[in-house]
Amino acid sequence: MEIVDDIELDRRLGARIKALRQSRSLTLDMLAERSGVSRAMISRVERGESSPTAALLDRICAGLGIFLSALFRDEGHGGPLARHADQPVWTDPASGYLRRNVSPAGTGSGIEIVDVEMPPGARVLLDAARSAHRLDQQVWVLAGEMIVTLDGVEHPLAAGDCLQMLLDGPIAYHNPGSLPARYAVVLTAPGRAPFEG
Repeated sequence: MEIVDDIELDRRLGARIKALRQSRSLTLDMLAERSGVSRAMISRVERGESSPTAALLDRICAGLGIFLSALFRDEGHGGPLARHADQPVWTDPASGYLRRNVSPAGTGSGIEIVDVEMPPGARVLLDAARSAHRLDQQVWVLAGEMIVTLDGVEHPLAAGDCLQMLLDGPIAYHNPGSLPARYAVVLTAPGRAPFEG
């Protein structure tokens, strides 16, 4: 298993963001306008000089026209099997939540699974504008408790509960408990036929 420290992970995230921006023929200024993130901050992230939060990455991803999960996908190591030791892991520096991309990359499947551990009391708000991009996802709580707020409506979830949503606006995740919470996020882009070919 390859051990990646935070500095190396920041560098890899930055390189991936830059490559995605350039593949879309976007300048720093254009991405700044589309994402609502300053040009200077995007430049720092691309150079690996900043440890971006989940909220910041979410805004940048919205500006790129992708979802946060796509940023962590390692397409260079594709195949039908993703061993636990090889699944990309990232920790949000603001909330301490840990996300693991479980699904094998590079398979062409329209389904992705993300495993999340949320520390007690932690809160994450993803509020990027998603006018042109919507995501069908389900949150399945495996341990602990969570409150998911979507369109201003709070959904208290206990272990075993599953919430389906069409994500096209701000969403907040909060662990109100005194113990860590663990949940799986299963997502697919609407209109894709995940079981084709």
